[in-house]
Amino acid sequence: MTGHLSYGPDPSQWVELHRPDRPGRGVVAVIHGGFWKAAYDASLGQPLALDLAARGWTALNVEYRRVGNGGGFPETFDDVAAALALLRDETGPLVTLGHSAGGHLATWAAARTRFDRWAGGAEVTHVVSQAGVLDLSAAHADALGSGAAQELMGEGPGHPSYSLADPTRHVPLDVPVWCVHARDDEEVPFSQSADYVTRATAAGARAELVEVPGGHYGVIDTRTEAWARIVEILDDIA
Repeated sequence: MTGHLSYGPDPSQWVELHRPDRPGRGVVAVIHGGFWKAAYDASLGQPLALDLAARGWTALNVEYRRVGNGGGFPETFDDVAAALALLRDETGPLVTLGHSAGGHLATWAAARTRFDRWAGGAEVTHVVSQAGVLDLSAAHADALGSGAAQELMGEGPGHPSYSLADPTRHVPLDVPVWCVHARDDEEVPFSQSADYVTRATAAGARAELVEVPGGHYGVIDTRTEAWARIVEILDDIA
């Protein structure tokens, strides 16, 4: 069963909810990437959501306001929090699965309820980051995505908003994180995941670096070895 749900008045404030035919294993919220830019949309996450629903997961394919159509800080973050609030009554694990900028948002989502602005929402139980941008300060310094972090935040890393938005500043998380990344990724450096895991484990968190082949996009192609490895991670969760 598939349903289109709106969580706000903006045309980009919607999700597609895919329920499995058999009893569910829990929920995976799929958060697409594209350096938080309006040029990229939830069509990137749709094949993953359909594949997950076929495997017995309830899958939520999340759209949100991006830079260029009303997004940025804090609107993009507000939207992800509001989309996850739709899952308050769901049972079982709640996994956030995100690619690239979506990996940033998926990991951020596990810490969001620490902050008054996003308190009270559904609690994330596991995170799978697919080539995620997990250190906004480093992304800003490296001008990833032609300055995408600056465009998202509207400020440099010295601004207090980074304390709310940057997953690296949120370690240790209270939930496990798998950072799935290809060493030959030419869009988001492998170091984004490797450094996050080093910091997280040093702080006492459960975080695992999972190296896969396939560059930046293999992790969102359901035909690849990289996707098969992500499926294995989800199988270990439920």
